[in-house]
Amino acid sequence: MTTAIHPDPGHEKQPFPKRGVGILGVLVGIGLIIAVIRFLYGLGAVSNLSDGRAWGLWISFDLYCGVALAAGGFTLAAAVYILGRKTYYPIVRGAILTAFLGYLMVIFALMVDLGQPWRIWHIMIYWNPHSPLFEVGWCVLLYTAVLALEFSPNIFERFNKEAPLRIIRKIQIPLVIIGVVLSILHQSSLGSVLLMMPDKIHPLWYTPILPLLFLVSAIAVGPAMVMLESAMGGRAFGHKVGMDILGGLGRALPYILGLYLLLRLGDLLIAGEFALIFTSGIYSVLFLIELAIGVIIPLILLTSSAVRRNRTLLFLSALLVVLGLILNRFNVSLNALTPRQGTTYVPSAMELSITIAVVAAGVLAYVLANRYLPIMHDEPEPDSA
Repeated sequence: MTTAIHPDPGHEKQPFPKRGVGILGVLVGIGLIIAVIRFLYGLGAVSNLSDGRAWGLWISFDLYCGVALAAGGFTLAAAVYILGRKTYYPIVRGAILTAFLGYLMVIFALMVDLGQPWRIWHIMIYWNPHSPLFEVGWCVLLYTAVLALEFSPNIFERFNKEAPLRIIRKIQIPLVIIGVVLSILHQSSLGSVLLMMPDKIHPLWYTPILPLLFLVSAIAVGPAMVMLESAMGGRAFGHKVGMDILGGLGRALPYILGLYLLLRLGDLLIAGEFALIFTSGIYSVLFLIELAIGVIIPLILLTSSAVRRNRTLLFLSALLVVLGLILNRFNVSLNALTPRQGTTYVPSAMELSITIAVVAAGVLAYVLANRYLPIMHDEPEPDSA
């Protein structure tokens, strides 16, 4: 077996980043204080949201971007445990950790954004199966539980709990299959939510295949996020992921990006709206920047074997895919969404603080998990049989 993760010979194991952890803790504390103000005095006390703009930064970034950026968990778990691509086993735990933290961050952000968050439990009792949000809510709830179980071996190994560890290993494959199904359902359903607003979203983004586009773009950003996480984690924690792993992820991306590009442009062509790409003013600019940064440039880069053998260029390509996904989610859920006439929206400083706190909490938890739990593995997982 080839060792895919090894200590970086360029430096020793990094000391615990006390100053960085302290800064992250302060950011989280500020966000918690603002969250308390929000729960005591309502959304109007901390945000610039209104009846004319009922959602803003928290939905566009914390939900729409957050769920997609956590897609590396189900894509990599499927590759390793279902497709048998054991080459990627050394990084699958890191991907699951990122996904688990991502969903916890999404849940917290939604609790802050919901008008009456104390009624969140209603989804379990008062069913409305005709609503896309009903499916999204249940899938997020169930998939977070699945991720907690998939992540639990790190805890059991840390504290030498062999009995529960054996149980989790025996149900690993069913857990992964359930997680993949739930992820496919809710990644696409987030696009279904926007189908209810055909008269409010610019035609460059509104399409009946929005659920499919959301799913394919999430599948594309999954490997890209894993590549970014591996590169940054390697620098922070003193290990490097093998080029066979990073290059393999980079090799898969052009096919997914190519499919997404074909779907996106083909849909506009079939709908007779292709000319809107060049005649829609600022929307044309946003559309072209989004496609160029997130799809076309990384697609071209990653088709080159020289790029796939270069850590820096792989990192840059993955970063472009992630930025393109973020631009897409902001465009479709905010920039291209027509507000009520006479209404404007700019996120308040408190809204930004909540989002920064959510991200800081995720980074802090990631650092602590990598410090104290066996996240990075060289050896394959024992057979679950």
